Amino acid sequence: MITVLKQGTTQAQMEHLIAWLRAQNLDVHISHGHDYTILGLIGDTGKIDMDLLASLDIVESVKRVTEPFKQCNRQFHPDDTVITVGNAKIGGGNFCMIAGPCSVETEEQIIEVAEKVKAAGADILRGGAFKPRTSPYDFQGLKGEGIRLLLEAKKATGLPIVTEIMNANYLDLFADVDIIQVGARNMQNFDLLKELGKTDKPILLKRGLANTLKEFLMSAEYIMSEGNQNIILCERGIRTFDTYSRNTLDLTAVPALHEMSHLPVVIDPSHATGKVRYVPPMALAAVAAGADGVMVEVHNDPMHAWCDGAQSLNPEQFADLAQKMRVVREAVTQ
Repeated sequence: MITVLKQGTTQAQMEHLIAWLRAQNLDVHISHGHDYTILGLIGDTGKIDMDLLASLDIVESVKRVTEPFKQCNRQFHPDDTVITVGNAKIGGGNFCMIAGPCSVETEEQIIEVAEKVKAAGADILRGGAFKPRTSPYDFQGLKGEGIRLLLEAKKATGLPIVTEIMNANYLDLFADVDIIQVGARNMQNFDLLKELGKTDKPILLKRGLANTLKEFLMSAEYIMSEGNQNIILCERGIRTFDTYSRNTLDLTAVPALHEMSHLPVVIDPSHATGKVRYVPPMALAAVAAGADGVMVEVHNDPMHAWCDGAQSLNPEQFADLAQKMRVVREAVTQ
């Protein structure tokens, strides 16, 4: 249920109403806009008399929200959420480029890639320290050592870092990580999501391989229900009947998620396509579709990458793509 307060409502009047609502065992989410204040009511709202609430002098309107996701719902929070990480902003008209290797391999590798993607305009460095792989015999990542090397790259370049977590038991290792990524396979690991909800770090949440957009937003709701509002949604392709590309990139997710939710949406064309020649056109299409950011895999020597070299751009290719993305971004925002 959402309650829109009238213009001119005083702070004291609002606090008095909120206290009454909380006395009904409801959580109250407050959203301040330019011309309005919205109270999002979470819990058993069935016992609230809508007519009584609507009759209050300070209340403009009352409406029930039928979707199961509440806090990430656009109706609860009409203005775009903007996530700030270092000097980078994601959402609300801001565009962010995230780039780096699929996996962290050596200190020389990650620092070289970080320096080159920063020179090309990247705002955030990505790199896998923990690598969930389909085969148990494939490289699984450097784990804690990988995070240490990412932090060395951050120290050398100033770029904030994003890396994936596999288990809540590893949270202590992520103390200095700027954005914690939840991979597609863990999108419905609800115990992990709830633990991440207790942190104050931005969470980059990837859509599952076969999940609907509503299920995707319900996973975001798990995080937000524990108090963490800093979530970035990432579309990385879904599994369909076609096997020519690694996955099928659902670009409809960009406008659809923007309509359904206030959270920023980024696109990962590398994991979506699995083939380097498809990454630039799909990245440009994502920008044209209105994505708030693009996350691209970049490796200094893709032919010898320990993981996913076939979908990784080299630094020169990324620099060319970054320039084209800026041109498309300027064209579609005019």
